[in-house]
Amino acid sequence: MKAIVSSKYGSPDVLEVKEVKKPIPTDNQVLVKVHAASVNYGNLVLLRGKPFLARFAFGLLKPKYSIPGGDMAGRVEAVGKNVKQFQPGDEVFGDLSGCGWGSFAEYVAVPEIALALKPANISFEEAAAVPMAAVTALQALRDKGNIQSGQKVLINGASGGVGTFAVQIAKSFGAEVTAVCSTRNLDIVRSIGADHAIDYTKEDFTQKTQRYDLILAVNGYQSISAYKRALNLNGNYVMVGGSGAQMFQAMALGPWISMAGSKKMGNMLQRANQKDLVFMQGLLEAGKVKPVIDRSYKLSEIPEAYRYFEEGHAQGKVVITV
Repeated sequence: MKAIVSSKYGSPDVLEVKEVKKPIPTDNQVLVKVHAASVNYGNLVLLRGKPFLARFAFGLLKPKYSIPGGDMAGRVEAVGKNVKQFQPGDEVFGDLSGCGWGSFAEYVAVPEIALALKPANISFEEAAAVPMAAVTALQALRDKGNIQSGQKVLINGASGGVGTFAVQIAKSFGAEVTAVCSTRNLDIVRSIGADHAIDYTKEDFTQKTQRYDLILAVNGYQSISAYKRALNLNGNYVMVGGSGAQMFQAMALGPWISMAGSKKMGNMLQRANQKDLVFMQGLLEAGKVKPVIDRSYKLSEIPEAYRYFEEGHAQGKVVITV
């Protein structure tokens, strides 16, 4: 089968299309013919080996996982004898980041717990856009942010992969959502349900009088003190992306600020979770969430997809058609 292979850390130029052995599922695995995959921030970490601390998980000197790719959607071709949830012919989608990566290939063999049934009302490309980004948004809003109906929620970086899902998920929980993005993305965030949209090139939401019950930072460069100022009493700030300084502040200063007052501030790392994937399946089937796809690339064009994604201006998700 064809697969994208990375034998060393570096730029997208190190990614090569190669013929590799088709995987054979074990008794506890599902063999899936991959129809689509997508690019996430974790793919960049696995590509470049940065930040350096990530190498302790991904391989110190070279990538531990030679075939990258976390998100995928496809059709089950075979199942091991111990598999209970799926059968050949099932259309599935999933996150492979917790079980060896490998979705940038024509086939994958993975544990059934990494998968869920693909909603019938969306395409393989749309399904492949969902797992990592949508579950990140869900876990940040629901689990870390404790989102409640009627709350005022602000999403900073609302037009990217995680952000577009976060806007829609927050709306599904009954929140009043303010989306922060650039001028060219205002129409997109409004089209997916944002009640208010702020153009960060013209306004700084941290300097306005409006306060929020929950702020999700997916992008941006505001300091943690600026975010704190924009929160209501008992408000929550959750960082899942942004500058290096933001990450450091959320991890180092967030716990101290949280202990010293009523405002909770911190960061969150997404964990692949089948229950959350099934939860997203329900929202997709109900039409409460619709994946936003910016561009689609062929498997052989993955280096180009990485370069575009790395620019940081994608409107929604970058998808790979296998």
